[in-house]
Amino acid sequence: MKIPRLVSLAAFLLVPLCAVQAADSARPNIVVFLADDLGWGDTSPYGNTVIKTPNLAKLAAQGVKFTQCYSAAGVCSPSRSAILTGRTPYRNGVWQHLSGVHEAHLRTSEITYPKLLKQAGYETCHVGKWHLNARPHFNTAGFPQPNDHGYDYWMATHNNASPSHNNPDNFVRNGTPVGEMQGFSAQLVAAEGIRWLNEIRNPKKPFVLSVWVHEPHTPIASDPRFSGLYPGHPNSEYLGNVTQMDHALGMVMDALDAKGLAENTLLIFTSDNGPEGQGGIRGGSTGGLRGRKRSDYEGGIRVPGIARWPGHIKAGTVSEVPVIGTDIFATVLEAAGVALPKDRTLDGVSMIPAFAGRPVERKIPLFWRTHVSPPGDRVALRIGDWKLVGNDQMTTFELYEIQKDWKEENNLAAKLPDKAAEMKAALFKLWREIEAEGPKQWWQSVKNPTKAGATLAY
Repeated sequence: MKIPRLVSLAAFLLVPLCAVQAADSARPNIVVFLADDLGWGDTSPYGNTVIKTPNLAKLAAQGVKFTQCYSAAGVCSPSRSAILTGRTPYRNGVWQHLSGVHEAHLRTSEITYPKLLKQAGYETCHVGKWHLNARPHFNTAGFPQPNDHGYDYWMATHNNASPSHNNPDNFVRNGTPVGEMQGFSAQLVAAEGIRWLNEIRNPKKPFVLSVWVHEPHTPIASDPRFSGLYPGHPNSEYLGNVTQMDHALGMVMDALDAKGLAENTLLIFTSDNGPEGQGGIRGGSTGGLRGRKRSDYEGGIRVPGIARWPGHIKAGTVSEVPVIGTDIFATVLEAAGVALPKDRTLDGVSMIPAFAGRPVERKIPLFWRTHVSPPGDRVALRIGDWKLVGNDQMTTFELYEIQKDWKEENNLAAKLPDKAAEMKAALFKLWREIEAEGPKQWWQSVKNPTKAGATLAY
């Protein structure tokens, strides 16, 4: 049964209760499963022949695999904020990795898709990493927590599982610290989401479930049943950690099957950014892409992206349409028949056409701005197959025709100065709009204005 698109919330609320209950069985459930620091080349659907990820392979066989799926930033807090709001990170205020002492946070003035879907009658749950407050402000009064962004139920950590993925002791459940838990993080997170599905939610309502696991972010700890799959490998802990993440995904998929929910659930899998490090236990695979986490070259921002929605997505589809985490917001709202907010700029668009390999209508170009140190390749813009990559001060730029040169080996800026100038003009225009809209005061203390719009000198 096809669901009418973009039904307004006001119209929905005027429908008689009996009709709403009937519609609930048709409106899809939404599950977003987010890995942490998983590289584009870390899984079997993306060509890795060593790491065992059978559940991701199964998901890809049942849905659509995107070859050009992007995170919204090269680090995690900003990319997560974009998933929830559909707005590029500097615009929504989560402009950096939120682990120090800082006022930046996901403001309650931002509208998240869990909040909109909750208003439309959905039950909502978040389990796993949160990382949308600076460290002192997680689970403290005066700053918004997951429940302030639309989640009825949550069990989360501020950032990483501590002291590692093994027996973590820093989870908070609905505002109450949980204490030490026995087991490994991904399985604990998945089990909590499954417990909510089976025992807590109202089964008469559709649901939103966010499963944001910590794996394979450091500090890594892998269950021996997973690291033991790679005897003698010098990086067996990392490889096992990816398999541990995949197993947790399988737990969620199996639970949906067991409850008869899979057929009416849109399940989206992706990663918050590219892999950590330069190899060894801290590093995963970019699949040959240039750059890693913290970079706005492809290796830092191109990530796995797989979606399954039976009856709406043809099984075994491969889509080359570029999509980004920011698009998840508009996608799940369209799937649920809820109108997009019209009082703010949305950078993302619905990726539903891309499920079938059709282009999406993108009025605002794909844009990245990653604030970390040391300085480096920290800004990028993509329009069509052209990608501009700049340094953090936006003073030097490189130009790539990304489909032909996906490893970003052939800088065309000198050969095609007119195209480079056109892309630079588009980037500066968009940046000025984003900077004017975002909560500038949060980054003003670390910003040194420069001439000609080349603002940030981090």
